[in-house]
Parts: sequence; C-alpha cells; structure tokens
Amino acid sequence: MKIDSHQHFWNYDPQNYGWINNEMSVLKRDFLPTDLLKELNQNGLDGSVAVQASQTEFETEYLLDLARKNEFVKAVVGWVDLRSNNIEERLEHYQGTPKLAGFRHVVQDEPDENFMLREDFQNGISLLEKYGFTYDILIFPNQLDAALQTVKNFPNQKFVIDHIAKPRIKDGIIEPWGHLMGQIAACDNVSCKISGMVTEADWKNWGKADFTPYLDLVFGAFGVGRIMYGSDWPVCRLAGKYEEVKGVVDDYFQEFSDSEKSKIFGENAAAFYGIA
Repeated sequence: MKIDSHQHFWNYDPQNYGWINNEMSVLKRDFLPTDLLKELNQNGLDGSVAVQASQTEFETEYLLDLARKNEFVKAVVGWVDLRSNNIEERLEHYQGTPKLAGFRHVVQDEPDENFMLREDFQNGISLLEKYGFTYDILIFPNQLDAALQTVKNFPNQKFVIDHIAKPRIKDGIIEPWGHLMGQIAACDNVSCKISGMVTEADWKNWGKADFTPYLDLVFGAFGVGRIMYGSDWPVCRLAGKYEEVKGVVDDYFQEFSDSEKSKIFGENAAAFYGIA
C-alpha cells in the first residue's frame, strides 16, 4: 500500500485557519477528499493520513468524519489540548476511536522555544503511550533542542518529525539543524516525514538540487526504516503541483530497491500509524 503520510482537509474559514495569510491566497478555499483523491490516483498512491491544521477538538471530529466516509483516508492525526487538566479524560474518550492514530500541536507557532518542555505539556505527552497514540512533532529548527529532550524523556513513545523540522532551505542553511537532527535520529523511537520541503524553499524558483543536502542528512540519520513520504497537500500548492512535490522524493530515491521504496512510500507510515 502506497501512502501519503501527511495531508490536510478544510472547509476554509479565516477564523479557524488564521495562519493562512494574504501570501497564501491559493489556500483560501475548501480542500476536500474528492480533491485529494484525484491527486492520489494520478500519482499512484492508495491512501493518506489526514493531519490537523486547526487546534480544536472540532477539527479532530471533522477529520474523523471524513475518514469514516472515505476509505482512502487511512488514519487521522488530530488535536487535543495536551496541557489540559483533564487530558487523561480526553485521551480515554478517544481511545479506540477507529482511524484516530495520534495527535499534534502546532508548536512552531509557540513563541517559547522551550514550549515542549513545559510541565503541563510534558504531562500530556507522558500519557499518550498509555492510550496507544502517536505524536507528530511540528517545529522550527530553533525548537529542536526542546524536542530532543522530549523524545529522550519518553523513550517508549512513538514520535515523528513533520517536514524534516523545517530547515532554512531557501537560504541554504544546514547547521545547527543538521547536527540536532542527527542527535534526535539517534533516538530509535523517532521517525521523520520527508514532507513540507518545497514551502521552506523559494516558492517560485526552487530546483530539485536545493533539497539534496537536506535529504542526504535525513536519510543518513534515520535510514530507510524510519522515513516516510508526505505531500503536505494542499499547503504544498504554495510552491508546486502535487506531482512536482512527489517528484523531488521520487528522483532522490530512484536508484533504491523496490523494497526500500515500499518502506518509504507506505510501509513505514502504515507501521507507525497502525494502518492495516
């Protein structure tokens, strides 16, 4: 099964999706399963993982409803307030919900570089393993130190880094991102999504070679068994068509064996998110 491990749906509402600014006008419309299914079919993919883009439980329920109605949506990464005093009650409520694999918080938007290390947030993370949930780490490079400490604090929790932690591809900057990614990859409970790269490059003038040093580092650090392809559709539309985004990853791994490609383009995501 070939899986896009990272995509979003929304009925566009400027209040709920306030992060979509005027530079992102192409995203200011609804993006629904019928739209994505065309892209998946045209690019040889069988299913996807829908990831939250708004920090409400309404968003979680919305994605779950779409997943129930669309078989190709294989798993959902929702949102729950991990800082809440009643977090265990909420996790217990969601435990066993079909297709709900885990949760994510938009940490990249938190001004505190050490947000993940806050006591209430750490408490929430500490409970995820008990209820069988994964956690997607969405951060900028300056937040990697806190993420590294977090994954070390919970060695049995399944984590995945979204968008290779958003290095400064447009500026060609590798360090200290590269060093910290190497350290976080040394923790075998952490995987990494090869996703979201084009939106960290020059939206209008990127080339495939721009991503090579970053892909070299991620592949060298995580290996074939802990990386997974993701499109970040429809956000990727800011910088290219679906096939162009997938083409970057296809080209990089073109010389790999079929079994290795199967892991990168589906098997690893299925194992991580519990997709049958």
